[in-house]
Amino acid sequence: MKTTSSAAVKDFLSQRVLAVAGVSKNSKKFGNVIYRELKSKGYQLYPVNPNADTIQGERCYNSLKVLPEGVGGVIIVTPKSETEKVVKDAVNTGIPRIWIQQGAETTEAVCLCRENGISVVHGECILMFAEPVAFPHSAHRFIWRMLGKLPS
Repeated sequence: MKTTSSAAVKDFLSQRVLAVAGVSKNSKKFGNVIYRELKSKGYQLYPVNPNADTIQGERCYNSLKVLPEGVGGVIIVTPKSETEKVVKDAVNTGIPRIWIQQGAETTEAVCLCRENGISVVHGECILMFAEPVAFPHSAHRFIWRMLGKLPS
């Protein structure tokens, strides 16, 4: 699979209204960590999970199709078996950017994004890039920079 560009990362992070697909009722799950971290950085977020009415006291949406307003992108933190369905929903609702978090990525989902003209970031952890980057993600980013693994 083609790698992610730094331009795609910057473009995604410049969006201030995002959906997070795969936020869980379990506050220890990584989707929830992403949700809390990005919220604390000033992003307006819509949690998406078909099995939850609320997440951290906020209304949760069962699909991208029912969001109350357009979003600049969606972060996918679902099981791999659900990722392609979320991408299809994004295509059908006109969401132009997708960040597929590590662990949710599939070749089919990335190809579906590209086939439909969606800017896709994959193989990267959003918390290594959303400023200000906190520990331990700042240390991880430093190591990746030293190893030449950051997007170029």
